[in-house]
Amino acid sequence: MDAAKGYETHLAAGGKMLVTLGGAMSTAELGISLAEMIRRDKVHAIVCTGANLEEDVFNLVAHDYYERVPHYRQLTAKDEQALLKRHMNRVTDTCIPEMEAMRRIEAVVLKEWMAADQAGERYFPHEFMYQILRSGALRKSYQIDPKHSWLLAASAKNLPIIVPGWEDSTLGNMYAAAVIRREVKNVHTVRTGIEYMTGLADYYTKNAKTLRHGEGSIGFFQIGGGIAGDFPICVVPMMHQDLQRRGVPLWGYFCQISDSTTSYGSYSGAVPNEKITWGKLAATTPKFVIESDATIVAPLIFAWVLGQ
Repeated sequence: MDAAKGYETHLAAGGKMLVTLGGAMSTAELGISLAEMIRRDKVHAIVCTGANLEEDVFNLVAHDYYERVPHYRQLTAKDEQALLKRHMNRVTDTCIPEMEAMRRIEAVVLKEWMAADQAGERYFPHEFMYQILRSGALRKSYQIDPKHSWLLAASAKNLPIIVPGWEDSTLGNMYAAAVIRREVKNVHTVRTGIEYMTGLADYYTKNAKTLRHGEGSIGFFQIGGGIAGDFPICVVPMMHQDLQRRGVPLWGYFCQISDSTTSYGSYSGAVPNEKITWGKLAATTPKFVIESDATIVAPLIFAWVLGQ
């Protein structure tokens, strides 16, 4: 529980916490614990994949149609083909129904994309999600307790969200199709990843300071690997090395939950000390690596921080 105590200590010292979501944590229903962390002001910004952004909403409106496949490791290619034929998209042991989840959301968000395009307006992917949630267009379709949706909790707080590589998501593919069909004429109606990075730099500049113990005031809590973690952690060396800014604090806390081991070919398996050489962390930064299943560990840490 050292990582949880470190999280708690960082907040108690007046720090903020940025949480990153890799993997398929939304489909694993991390919202059950993460939403309460957001409501209790234990999370101040989120960086997530496009999949985690949309899959929280998929789960919100189509949960009753999901199918569990506990024996997923024994599925044959023919078994997988049968799931495809039924339009059941498998994520580990959970199948997401295309029509009830993906196409239902597409129908709602496409209207928002087209309206923004026609008005000459541009928004980030998470802002479009906030719009459809706040509009109430999906409320009658909720199939879980809304308190278990982390995106609803984030929307209520107007929490900053960064979604690098959104184009790789299901909705990103649908957006590309809408552009090809000319339903959306300006491809930049959905704002880009570079704009997310410049926005993150602005957020960091406004919110980061040096705490009394010498650490930076924004902590970094990474769940899983990949772009969700790799993208935001680079904002600090970018400001130091590329913008030549002085006095920008390094990240004040770092924890990564991952079952990846360090190697050239691993999935974001670099240990924290390696990040020192890239100007992301200091030698004195509290650092933790938990090599385990994030679907088990993250809720346990959140429960500790929440005092549950």
